[in-house]
Amino acid sequence: MSEPTITVYGAYWCPDCRRSKQFLGEHQIPYNWINIEEDPEAEQFVIEKNNGKRIIPTIVFEDGSSVTEPSNAELAQKLGLKTTAERHFYDVIVIGGGPAGLTAALYMAREAIDTLVIEKAALGGQAAGTEKLENMPGFPGSIEGIEFANRLRQQAEEFGVELLQAQEVSHIRHQDNYHFVKTSDGSEYSASAVLVTTGSKYRRLGVPGETDYLGAGVHFCATCDGPFYKGKHVAVVGGGNSATEEGLLLTKFADKVTLLVRSDSLKASQISQDQVLNHPNMEVLWNTEVKAFEGEASQLARLQLQNNQTGEEQTMEIDGTFIFIGLDPNSGFLQGTDVDLNPWGFVVTGHDLVHDGPPPEAFNGRSPLMLETSVPGIFAAGDVRDKSTKQVVSAAGEGATAALEIREYLKTV
Repeated sequence: MSEPTITVYGAYWCPDCRRSKQFLGEHQIPYNWINIEEDPEAEQFVIEKNNGKRIIPTIVFEDGSSVTEPSNAELAQKLGLKTTAERHFYDVIVIGGGPAGLTAALYMAREAIDTLVIEKAALGGQAAGTEKLENMPGFPGSIEGIEFANRLRQQAEEFGVELLQAQEVSHIRHQDNYHFVKTSDGSEYSASAVLVTTGSKYRRLGVPGETDYLGAGVHFCATCDGPFYKGKHVAVVGGGNSATEEGLLLTKFADKVTLLVRSDSLKASQISQDQVLNHPNMEVLWNTEVKAFEGEASQLARLQLQNNQTGEEQTMEIDGTFIFIGLDPNSGFLQGTDVDLNPWGFVVTGHDLVHDGPPPEAFNGRSPLMLETSVPGIFAAGDVRDKSTKQVVSAAGEGATAALEIREYLKTV
């Protein structure tokens, strides 16, 4: 992880501070955090910076310039993120800039297919926030997630892919052979084909206090927020690969990591299980569920836990908690459209659209391609797709497959 060159001055209770920190975290931009309520010199600095006013967040950059209470759009502009496309029509629009989306984009661009990628957060998706990838073919040992993401981005740009960041897609629609993509800033772009590769997000527990302490002790990215817990005690909720791998990463910062597992066994790979169970700075509490998050001075301070076998309750004093209990698809913008979703919101594609009956009427008798959705010309790949394997390497593979299918589809329109 690179050394931070940005400093955020704020307070834990400040919602705008949390929003700015979340924006920086989503875009994998390291920063220093200073709570002015615990640092009188920092508080005085903020007051002097703002002509006698105590305004937070105040964000200071490497060149000495600063912004105060910035909107996400203002912060994106200050960081040099491209948020407006050069044109309004493209051959293909890719929604999502993770491994599936970037792989598909570079495959299409190298065949002279004009391609726009729209990404709301960091290019590279969840892979960018992973400390290291140990199972990527061609990278013996491992490769840092952010390096892998940067390489993918560089490849895509070398082939002429246009990349849009800090823009969230709010809605898509189609008319005749054209598809229209609307972004949260009100812009609308059109294309002959669309590829949805928006991935998934970490699921929340939904218990009291969880939302109250987001960014103030409750986190979903160890790479982003782990460095703030040097020498402290943190908890990790979950028992799968994400929980164990992120928990092991957190031992590089925290003095103690407690894994809270709701069952009596881990569901992670054997190598991860062995590392967790034999790590001197990790402990595992089995059959344990979080019932509430509690805090002091707008910062998480303790967890209310319950053993789901004995009913025994306990209070755990904690500095931070990281939650890894599964994934929900980033498919909200597809709700209410003609794109079929399964009951959990994942996009249905290919054979699953026709195995119980004929192809959707819009296909005029032909069967959907393997990664094509229920709308001709709209495709899906990676974690957002139903029955995908939720692995980086398979997401990249699906991206390449989708690119080849889209190439053939474009020959028909």
